[in-house]
Amino acid sequence: MSETTEGLVVRSTAGFVDVRLDDSIVQARLRGRLKNTPRTTDLCVIGDHVLLSRPDERSVVVEKVLPRRSRFSRRQPGKGPNKEDVLVANLDQLLITFCHGRPVLKTRLLDRFLVIAEHQRVQPIIVMNKADLREPGDGAWQRAYESIGYPILTVSAGTGQGLEALGEVLQDKISAFVGPSGVGKSSLINRIVPGLDLDIASVSDHHGKGRHTTRVASLHALAGGGFLADTPGIRELATWALPVNDLDQCFPELSSYRMQCAFRSCSHTHEPGCAVVDALNEGDIDPGRYESYVRLREEATG
Repeated sequence: MSETTEGLVVRSTAGFVDVRLDDSIVQARLRGRLKNTPRTTDLCVIGDHVLLSRPDERSVVVEKVLPRRSRFSRRQPGKGPNKEDVLVANLDQLLITFCHGRPVLKTRLLDRFLVIAEHQRVQPIIVMNKADLREPGDGAWQRAYESIGYPILTVSAGTGQGLEALGEVLQDKISAFVGPSGVGKSSLINRIVPGLDLDIASVSDHHGKGRHTTRVASLHALAGGGFLADTPGIRELATWALPVNDLDQCFPELSSYRMQCAFRSCSHTHEPGCAVVDALNEGDIDPGRYESYVRLREEATG
């Protein structure tokens, strides 16, 4: 290893990181001065590019974490001081995963993921797993999202349906599967990365929710190029550092009307001459999506 070498973090835990260097992986510890630097976000996560040094033959040290071009993050759960919880850095796309059957799709949660993707300028792709459990009428909601321009892939980790198309969108990208527990993220990753054998848990019969199976986030190399992240299931998700005045720009169907409003600072909730409300009343904006916007705005201002 030269005096400083750049690598990609593929696993991070307890002050140590696994870093990919071309075709090899080395374990490195974080330099003490890095850990002691005041910060409001995670120091080093999967997807980060880092500079390494080797102070002696037995150790490798992270000297610097390079700036992130994108990230998927949430506000840390709980009632303590706000802190950004970065799950994956330098993403190209989010595979926002839900499923047919149980747990039941919640469009409010889907909209939260989409808003984060839009705000971070990461390409969102909606993945609907368990296609073999699809019931008539299950896809009624899809028309609203497809009309906005969001791609939707219908797949089945069990039968293999749609996995070829899913594999094509992963090539040469850094992608992350995100979504609630129990929708089959680990099952899909096991099909895409043979031999990985991530633990899989069934959906709780009592609550209809999946149990968390991923304990530590990891980044996996794909045979055809690109990397795939597996992140812990998320049940409590809050948008991080989302400027309320930019929220409408995270809803593509709303942002196309914002310049037509009578007031430049229009909140699209009560002002006269609001082009967004007019479009809603005329049926050009989905009411459920608009309600998600209103709720997220109230959350951001509350």
